[in-house]
Amino acid sequence: MKGLVIIPTYNELDNITRIIPEILKQDKELEVLVVDDNSPDGTAGAVKDMMKKNKKVHILEREKKSGLGRAYIAGFRWSIENGFDYVIEMDADFSHSPDELGLLIAAMRNGKDAVFGSRYIHGVRVLNWDMKRLILSAMGNSYARFATGVKLTDLTGGYNLYTRRVLEGLNLDLITSNGYSFQIEMKAKTVFKKFTVEEVPIIFRDRSHGSTKMSGGIVNEALFKCWRIRFDKWFKKY
Repeated sequence: MKGLVIIPTYNELDNITRIIPEILKQDKELEVLVVDDNSPDGTAGAVKDMMKKNKKVHILEREKKSGLGRAYIAGFRWSIENGFDYVIEMDADFSHSPDELGLLIAAMRNGKDAVFGSRYIHGVRVLNWDMKRLILSAMGNSYARFATGVKLTDLTGGYNLYTRRVLEGLNLDLITSNGYSFQIEMKAKTVFKKFTVEEVPIIFRDRSHGSTKMSGGIVNEALFKCWRIRFDKWFKKY
């Protein structure tokens, strides 16, 4: 089976050249697609240099910074067009450990349509966050579960695997979230569609290089979008 790790980037030069080799050594079937939003720091150029030496490295360049959700949707469509059997969402900054890719892949090979890395199953598995951020994250997940009706432990986490069956089964044109709520919408609609899913425990480490892309606007989008996702279920918009 062909697997594709999709990494959205904006100014991740310090991280991207380090994380790609770590990903590729985990499993011989894995390839990497970087979806870059015209990073001014040279991220795309560094990836292109890697492509010259390794055919498993790919890049999809966008003209401007257009949000996490649009980056992943573009990557999903690219994966379908290029014959990949599954995709894995992953951050560039090592907050998701490449060493844990095998956990997601193993669950998929055991028959799951989608596998979600969870920071909160079997206890809290988050490193280098202060108590305020940890409480906000836990509250955000509780709110998302209540609003959407989806009983996953980590609706907002970004370390996830989707098989081609899921990507082709969902209407990607109807996935409209573009920020923090994108992960919530993808997971909820995968559950609504009755695909088989599993959460696996992963350790989340706060980034050590670069700056976070989180903003108040992204959080506010999620507050309202969770209810829209639930309404989409009632009208079967997935």
